[in-house]
Amino acid sequence: MIEKLARVTILVRDEDEALHFYVDILGFKKTADVRFGPGFRWLTVAPQDQTEVEIVLHNPVVWLGPEEGRRLLARLGQSTPWVFYTDDCQAEYERLKAKGVVFNALPKQQPHGLEAVFQDLYGNGFVLLQPTQPAQGMA
Repeated sequence: MIEKLARVTILVRDEDEALHFYVDILGFKKTADVRFGPGFRWLTVAPQDQTEVEIVLHNPVVWLGPEEGRRLLARLGQSTPWVFYTDDCQAEYERLKAKGVVFNALPKQQPHGLEAVFQDLYGNGFVLLQPTQPAQGMA
């Protein structure tokens, strides 16, 4: 039986650059940063109050070699968006916009809540969502 989701991966070209974006711009915490072997690095981040799921910042060139790594990096920015809950979408939109985060549009009211879609520095899409009703785990 599968018990829970533990980690998700985001492909990145540069781990230090990605770490800066997720920690210094988005305000996430670094949860692991372990270096081993020639150039290998296990780097994870998570929102400040997240305890269950970590995001792996993964440079595939290092782990899989140049040919396979470049093939995967060609898919940067083409994944489906992830959703991050927030208790104040408008304020978070304004905070992140002031730090240079690229948004696709102004926050918009949807049937499920107020949302704003943004991109990381590699074009990966994310949704800030302030749910209409308290989301499970946000109450």
